[in-house]
Amino acid sequence: MERIRIAGPWITKKEIDYVTDAVTNAWYGNANVYHDRFEKAFAEYLGVRFAIALPSCTSAIHLSLLALGVGQGDEVIVPDITWIASAAPITYVGAIPVFADIDAETWCLSAKSFEQCITSKTKAVIPVDLYGNMPDMDAIQDIARRHGVAIIEDAAEAIGSEYKGKKAGSFGGTGVFSFHGSKTLTTGEGGMLVTDKDDIRQRVLFLRDHGRKPGDTAFFNTEVAYKYKMSSMQAALGLAQLERIDELIERKRRVFVWYQQQLGGIEGITLNREPIGTKNTYWMVTVILDHKFGIKKEGLIELMSARNIDCRPFFHPLSSLPAYGHLSQAKEARKRNQVSYQISPYGINLPSSLSITKEEIVYVCEVLKDVVSKRGK
Repeated sequence: MERIRIAGPWITKKEIDYVTDAVTNAWYGNANVYHDRFEKAFAEYLGVRFAIALPSCTSAIHLSLLALGVGQGDEVIVPDITWIASAAPITYVGAIPVFADIDAETWCLSAKSFEQCITSKTKAVIPVDLYGNMPDMDAIQDIARRHGVAIIEDAAEAIGSEYKGKKAGSFGGTGVFSFHGSKTLTTGEGGMLVTDKDDIRQRVLFLRDHGRKPGDTAFFNTEVAYKYKMSSMQAALGLAQLERIDELIERKRRVFVWYQQQLGGIEGITLNREPIGTKNTYWMVTVILDHKFGIKKEGLIELMSARNIDCRPFFHPLSSLPAYGHLSQAKEARKRNQVSYQISPYGINLPSSLSITKEEIVYVCEVLKDVVSKRGK
């Protein structure tokens, strides 16, 4: 079996044709044609008023925090289990990240832990739709409303996921997405910020273009701001992918079914769940091994790699990273966040490329079951 990669896109002639047209024609007066089409179609898909194309999800979180007025000394709650990009922009604006525990079933932000972490300094919360699943948004919205906490929904990994019929990314003051090369919808690198609030939209448009008003041709900057824009070629690729989004999501869900057929029901192996009322788009198919097998993620990844299978570790708790070792909030989280620290050491992401075949998945599962059975004995 040739090496099986962890992730990768599904590119067709449509994407190639759109990008070719953009690189040929999207200049001068036509420079924003694909941006406008992509943003309009994305907003319509999500059922929100506005979408703004950006170079990354990280920049979308950064601009969200700025537009919401989060700054020096404020606290922002983020789940302990997520990629650091969910939390790094909190530091960019001078605020303090507070790491809440995750729910044992969804692996997303625990509403109970979120509420326990709120203080008089809490300005915002960033719930993350981890690996395509979604948290209890009813509870999170209720808590945020009662405490006056803004919501920035990090849907980087969850385009097309749903909670009670409403699409991921549409629950907060802003929603943010990633179009990294590993994501279900890709622009190579890229991101999107969505919102229903015109004041947030106007502030973000201003901040993303070096502090000048949209449409300004005098190059008259009234603030020092940022350069956060997407190229026309990326926007063209994103538009083509968005026009195929249903088949991309269906492929992701089929990949999960293939894994479930091979691994479902095996004692000691837990796969991604899909709670009632939730549609999980399974960006990364993930397994958590029972600790009784005596094998942690680092060792398991090494054994799988030896058999030509690329895997990724379940995210390390942010509070365990050296990057946050100096924070008192990280020290508190290491004591408090029991679910995060119980699950993380024993989880890996399995190959979840959009081009992976059923034959390859059968092989991955055979190797995983072989490794687990030998360690179990």
